[in-house]
Amino acid sequence: MHQAVIAATGLYTPEQSISNVELVEAFNAYVERFNAENAAAITAGTVEALTPSSAEFVEKASGIKARFVMDKAGILDPAVMRPNIPERSNDEISILAEMAVAAAREAIERWGKPVSEIGAVLCAASNMQRAYPAMAIEVQQALGIDGFAFDMNVACSSATFGIKTAADFIASGSTKAVLMVNPEICSGHLNFKDRDSHFIFGDVATAVIVERAEQADGGWDILGTKLKTQFSNNIRNNFGFLNNAAPEGIGARDKLFVQEGRKVFREVVPMVSQMIADHAAELGLDPKALKRLWLHQANINMNEMIGRKVLGRDPTPEENVIILDTYANTSSAGSIIAFHRANDDFAAGETGLICSFGAGYSAGTVFVRKR
Repeated sequence: MHQAVIAATGLYTPEQSISNVELVEAFNAYVERFNAENAAAITAGTVEALTPSSAEFVEKASGIKARFVMDKAGILDPAVMRPNIPERSNDEISILAEMAVAAAREAIERWGKPVSEIGAVLCAASNMQRAYPAMAIEVQQALGIDGFAFDMNVACSSATFGIKTAADFIASGSTKAVLMVNPEICSGHLNFKDRDSHFIFGDVATAVIVERAEQADGGWDILGTKLKTQFSNNIRNNFGFLNNAAPEGIGARDKLFVQEGRKVFREVVPMVSQMIADHAAELGLDPKALKRLWLHQANINMNEMIGRKVLGRDPTPEENVIILDTYANTSSAGSIIAFHRANDDFAAGETGLICSFGAGYSAGTVFVRKR
């Protein structure tokens, strides 16, 4: 059995960003148009009038102030309200692979070793742009990596599930190093006409290299990984290849992201908090002694509540890293962005937790120690 370490990480951030003010201005223009076009039905009581929003509401509800996106113009056009990303030919690299490769190149540069050392590529993300061939195999080809590759989807928990899978490949001797990428165009499955959720997601890509401890230069020992799933319909997206056979068609609301936010909060926060405590106990770790939490960037209130439960007090901003104010919820990539951007101050022997949670329900914990 080989010990696995996180050797390097990488991040790709889109050039375009949308502030809450910009997003709400577009949403309110849509609301005004909808209410005007349906004025008679609204008066008759057969159609419900839409309610405008505000930047203050968005920030209070989520902690989000802005989000990076691959296409700003389409999202902010009240007549479109979705990203306009042209389809590419089969001879061109797909946009998700392109994002993943950019994040992977940064991770590989920080790692400082040739790609010939990598024997597997995992693409772990919520929002794959196609059924097959696997995005991971396209990334593998673009980077010139031998070995094998495959996709995996556990919604917002995909990255921690990917790290666990990579660590298991290392432990079993299947390969000496694994590249795990998390490309997310979350804006492509978001309903920008829904007041309660149109502000939640952003676009990004992250990458993690996991390798054998005996060949690693520095990095982070993976002390333990733990996964949990529990079925729930409270976060769901029904889009898929059978949609055209459905009477409601692909334009129905449930073919985009939908959630019962209050139920998710009530059920996921205690589940994840207990999972962290149990896993820490199994590893002989005191969760209150963790230097830092790199949590899934779902919602400021969820992150703060989990932080309090884990540390037994209100965590400082340095202890509970929040990046969703500028990135928003980036699904599988959120905890990796937090880890990537906030770990340089660790001394050897100090410990932290990478944790993600989301639809499924699913949750993953990865305890790490600076080497």
